[in-house]
Amino acid sequence: MEFLTDARPSPIAGSWYAGDAAVLSRQLEGFFKTVRIQPDDISGRTIGLVVPHAGHRYSGRTAAFAYEIVHDQPRELVVILSPFHQYAQHDFLTTAYHAYQTPLGEVAVAQQELSQLEANLNSNGIRMVQIMNDGEHSLEIQLPFLQHIWTASFSLLPVMLKVRDWGTIQAFAGALFEVLRGRDALVIASSDLSHFFPLEQAQILDSETLKRMRDFDPEKVLAGELDDSAPACGAAAIAAMLWTTRQLGANQVQILNYSTSADVTGDSQSVVGYGAAAVMVSA
Repeated sequence: MEFLTDARPSPIAGSWYAGDAAVLSRQLEGFFKTVRIQPDDISGRTIGLVVPHAGHRYSGRTAAFAYEIVHDQPRELVVILSPFHQYAQHDFLTTAYHAYQTPLGEVAVAQQELSQLEANLNSNGIRMVQIMNDGEHSLEIQLPFLQHIWTASFSLLPVMLKVRDWGTIQAFAGALFEVLRGRDALVIASSDLSHFFPLEQAQILDSETLKRMRDFDPEKVLAGELDDSAPACGAAAIAAMLWTTRQLGANQVQILNYSTSADVTGDSQSVVGYGAAAVMVSA
């Protein structure tokens, strides 16, 4: 895969999260100070995460619960799977840039691994398309958390998904597994939960989505979005992450935190749900 230009400039710094590096670092530190996770609460090595992707003001605290789990587990390679909220004709998209830019610096794209993934997908008749000048927030918004918790650099394998078919997601996860086999990588699924329901209804729907995650049932996570029984805008990303990490040996999912936009806005009539989860290989 030939990359076409240099770093992708952030279209959301200064709106979805702080555009000033010092301010952003202070805000991130504030999120992590609110996290309370006991070492005994987590057993095994984390190889996957589910993390919300609203503006930091809304879901930053819940996101910090996920990233706190890997605070002392830096990786050289991070896969971020996210939805793509704009129109696209293709099921899988990635960046045409060689790096992502945030106020905290640049994150290099893992070009070799991305090329390998593309080749694996092509062999299954699946095309992954490079894009430029995208405004997608759900993938980029995870990067400042990783830059904040790890002093060592890491490379990024970014994929945005429009797919809704379980068989295609399985094929994608198989192709990704072949790239990650034998690697100490972290696979992140970027997803919010239900959108714009009254608080009580949102909590019921989100509880079902989190249960399907906890049950390590990627097919049911995807089905919940398709039939609205357990909606999550990144259901395909979650399903792909779960299926990939299962092949990598993961056998347990722990829900770390749940919140809604009402916790910040006070508006309980139309809320968005946020959940954080860790996928682990338990001892």
